[in-house]
Amino acid sequence: MLSEILFYSLDKAIRQYRKFAQANIDRAGIDITVDQWLVLRVIEEHDDLTQADMAERVFKDQASVARIIALLLKRGLLKAERLPQDGRRSQLRVSPLGHDVLVAVQPVVLSNRAVALKGLGEDELLQLRQSLERIYNNCRPKLPAENASADAAALHAVPSTQEASS
Repeated sequence: MLSEILFYSLDKAIRQYRKFAQANIDRAGIDITVDQWLVLRVIEEHDDLTQADMAERVFKDQASVARIIALLLKRGLLKAERLPQDGRRSQLRVSPLGHDVLVAVQPVVLSNRAVALKGLGEDELLQLRQSLERIYNNCRPKLPAENASADAAALHAVPSTQEASS
């Protein structure tokens, strides 16, 4: 059954949370999508990232991030400042209007999180974060040096009694 597949349950929870979060942002009368908020927030925190870096942080492809950035620029939530050392490149910054939107949406974001995480204790949340981080690291592409380190560690590992007996 699909409900027994962990990744199905995880995806179902994420999708439901995004619908819930967007509905609450809309209900608050704030004209921004969850994805636009994520990009705006990343730029506010790190205004020196490339679009590829931003895409990685918000889990979107570069084309989607480029479209979101273009829309945020058009709406005046972002501004692009030419870099003095390279006039062909611009640095994105959150505009005062963009900052106002981030401030307005923050209570909604905090409320959404509180509702979604209701009933989960700090220990459970810590375990969940650690487990999700482990899954992420297990699935991300490894650099050649990381593969070599893992191979070396495996060579020096002591087999468990179950492995030794098989």
